[in-house]
Amino acid sequence: TGPMSSECLGNLLRITLSTEYFKDKYLSFSVVDQSGIAWELDETMASQCGYTVTYSNWSKIEFRASALSCHSHLEKDVFVVTIQIKASHTPDMKNATTHLKSASCYYGPWSPRELVCESNYMEVSVRREVPQTVKDFIQDEPEDWTLAFPEAKAGKASIWQIVFHQPEEKKALLVRDAWSAGYGLNTTDTRVLLRIPYTAEQIQLVEDQGITFSAVRSSTFYKQRWMILMVDTAVACPVDGVDYTNKTIIWTVPKYIQPLSTGATSFKDVLVEAGVDLRKLSAKEMASRKYVLSNDLNAITMKIPIGAEGGYYKTSVSSGQHGAKYTINLFLEHQWEDNKWGLTKHTIIKEIETPFEQVELAITNNSNLSARLMNVTVGTFLPDVELVNLTIEGAAVAVPEAVQHGYLTYEIRYANGSKAYIIQVPLDAPSIKKEYTRADMRAYTLNVTLAFITHPTSETFAVPVIIVSAVKDAVLPSARGFCDGRNFHLIITHGNVDQNWLPFISDWHMNPEAVQKYNYSLRDNGTHLAISVPFLSSHVNYEDFHTSGIKASLHLTLKDGITLANRRDFSISCRFSPSELIQCLPNGTVVITAVKLVGVADLDTSLLVLRDRRCKPSLVTEKTATFKFNVNTCGTSRKFNSTTMAYENDVLYFRPGNDTPEYQLKFVCWYAIKQTVDVQYESKKNPPPSIKPGFGSLALSLKLFKEKSYSEPYQELEYPVVKYLREALYFEVELLQPKDVRLELNLDDCWATNSQSQDSVPQWPILINGCENSKDSYRTVFHEVSYSLRVKFPQHLKRFEVKMFTFVQGTTLLQE
Repeated sequence: TGPMSSECLGNLLRITLSTEYFKDKYLSFSVVDQSGIAWELDETMASQCGYTVTYSNWSKIEFRASALSCHSHLEKDVFVVTIQIKASHTPDMKNATTHLKSASCYYGPWSPRELVCESNYMEVSVRREVPQTVKDFIQDEPEDWTLAFPEAKAGKASIWQIVFHQPEEKKALLVRDAWSAGYGLNTTDTRVLLRIPYTAEQIQLVEDQGITFSAVRSSTFYKQRWMILMVDTAVACPVDGVDYTNKTIIWTVPKYIQPLSTGATSFKDVLVEAGVDLRKLSAKEMASRKYVLSNDLNAITMKIPIGAEGGYYKTSVSSGQHGAKYTINLFLEHQWEDNKWGLTKHTIIKEIETPFEQVELAITNNSNLSARLMNVTVGTFLPDVELVNLTIEGAAVAVPEAVQHGYLTYEIRYANGSKAYIIQVPLDAPSIKKEYTRADMRAYTLNVTLAFITHPTSETFAVPVIIVSAVKDAVLPSARGFCDGRNFHLIITHGNVDQNWLPFISDWHMNPEAVQKYNYSLRDNGTHLAISVPFLSSHVNYEDFHTSGIKASLHLTLKDGITLANRRDFSISCRFSPSELIQCLPNGTVVITAVKLVGVADLDTSLLVLRDRRCKPSLVTEKTATFKFNVNTCGTSRKFNSTTMAYENDVLYFRPGNDTPEYQLKFVCWYAIKQTVDVQYESKKNPPPSIKPGFGSLALSLKLFKEKSYSEPYQELEYPVVKYLREALYFEVELLQPKDVRLELNLDDCWATNSQSQDSVPQWPILINGCENSKDSYRTVFHEVSYSLRVKFPQHLKRFEVKMFTFVQGTTLLQE
């Protein structure tokens, strides 16, 4: 047997290639003639010369050759065909291995007329003799002879031509022209053959009983010794005639159709046989497969249940969806006698493919959670499907490379030839999404897309696989908290579910920028999250107030970083000393901070007042109000005893139209009437400060301002600035770098020139050794620099005012 096996099937030879041997290889077919020359096959040559190559039944490869193919050798009803097959692992066919296969078949006896309907060509061969004249038969013989005679008479022996009969005209082609047009022509000692591809120009589509045939009517002429002979070489093959009803294939073939029965008046069936894959089936075999073959007066019908033995399913893809089609390769042999030809043998090979039907794939979760392994089975598939890659987190990964991402793939085959694929991946693989669900449960989600290809059609489809497994392994974050005299401290120990959880206080996200703004502290070292919040903060809740202390609490919520759903709540509550709210300064100034309690949610801290309602807070937040005042103001009362003075006042809140306070916070400052304080003092004569000259890099700027307020400098686009004589110019010199509070900027010399070059002449000094020019008619005026929002270091700036002037020589105005 080897890699190829041959089989004789009537007037056809079939060579089957071993699927295992030629799997995943690129093939090239050639036929070898009697001289040993190999002719490489392509589609055109195959249909012209009587060869067919099919890929079917899960990559099964067949080569078929007609008994009268171009390169076969026919002698005494035995025909010999030799083929050469090259196989390579690359499409350029490099390093190809060559295989030769020669096979011989006996075929006989030949019928006077034999018709073959192959999948890629139609073939008619007739006995090489002049048919008997039929009474009243008219086939335009005079015109046929008129077209053929001149060329045939002038030609050599056996040179012949064809006349094609079409409704609108007749067309004659010499042998060389017919070959160029793709027709196959051959003669033997006893037969004349015409082979016609289905794409030929002269094909007509004719209907018989509603079924379409590809048909060609032609007359073939040849010389034999001193005679010119003509034979009828008409041929017809059914194009359709297949219906699908109730899961059944119904194939109907009309009998004695007009192109094949012209000139005949009486018909008699001799044989009607059918089968699968060119093998005839007996009536018993058909019954066991539930085939039905019926031969009626005008038609032959075959009924095949879809899915029956003899056919096979193959994978199909429609709009990206996985499905299947049932395919069966039927053949029908009809022999009949008529009063023109005698016996006609008509062999029809018909590959029938049912319409696409979507097939749902099962995705089975067989995960072993105790081994922390996700295991998914996807299938089942037909053998013609192959898994080629996986899309993991948006990136396509070939199957061999998937193991680098933690994915193992296995192919399992079943007894009926189908198969499935197993995907295994650890729960802790980076691509597995982990999500906390409830209590101590986490959801592990496998989201991978499998890409498949079909053979040999190379269609592709994808199967998304999403599997969720619940695992009882969640470790929630825990916390401990404490307070010092002024701050809350909360230390959270991370679990295994809070990597993307965010800390919130009162629906306020504690991001680094916001934490810095409020002077909070937020530190995360990967295992612990440490949060510190001052006691006097807008995010702290004040629950009650007592002489023993202020009870305050801080509530922190960890929220999901995507959905912002609450995941975990922590709370810490502490009592802080009331002294944190009041400062009694020695100069009689009191700073008191009032806090809003949680029980008075609608209290507006900006409306808090002291006894003298004209005394309002100097600093207000959502939950606090700070007052700063002298003990002799704002309605403060004073009490004495033998050792102390007590100053008392109240922070009050009145609702509009109500003179009874809803909120009252009483506070007292005590000062000692007599108090002796010992202060240690030691006199020490400090050396006078010294200045050491040095060198360094200073960054300075010189700006011209519009007004004496020095609030708005001229911008670059406003230059040159136009000023009138004696109009004031306001200059500011600033030390930009370094920013050192110990440095002070002093100006030494400053002069004006008539051009942009500081070294040009003439020049006029504005400052000399840091002082105004005594020779100037309008002396330079220095302006004091004070602290402001813009000026953080007044000692780094110098400002001076100069009256507008111009350079003159004699009475002549000097210009640049």
